[in-house]
Amino acid sequence: MDPSSMAPLEDEDSAIMKTIKAASTGFAAGTMWGTVVATWYDVPRVERHVALPGLIRTLKLCGNYGLTFAAIGGIYIGVEQLVEKQRAKRDFMNGAVGAFVAGASVFGLKGRGIKSAISSGSALAVTSAVLDIGGRTTRTDVGKEYQHYTIEKKPSPSTS
Repeated sequence: MDPSSMAPLEDEDSAIMKTIKAASTGFAAGTMWGTVVATWYDVPRVERHVALPGLIRTLKLCGNYGLTFAAIGGIYIGVEQLVEKQRAKRDFMNGAVGAFVAGASVFGLKGRGIKSAISSGSALAVTSAVLDIGGRTTRTDVGKEYQHYTIEKKPSPSTS
């Protein structure tokens, strides 16, 4: 194996590594969400006393959600990095294009229609643009310093 071919994978900030991380994180999050969704579904009467069919159904649901989230995360970051490299700019448009492609390709295939592809791609693109323009943060540093937290008990006031 040529060591120079491994160079893009060794760099933590490379486009390939970011795409792999996004797909892996998406798979993990999707699998967890699939587990939550599987607990909401009622197991049919036929499967109540037989564990294996219920377990297989749960694992399929977890896998479907995991693969869907992995595809969205991987496509989103991959296209975002590609557009950033081509445009040589780092702004909200890169994320919006990545989100549109991810939403249109993944949910368009699930919905099996152009209308669902365009609407889901547009919804993800608007969401991505709003988050990117908003700064992707819920807190801003205002420079205020807070007192540190201690676990020591305060001395009780002496009553004389």
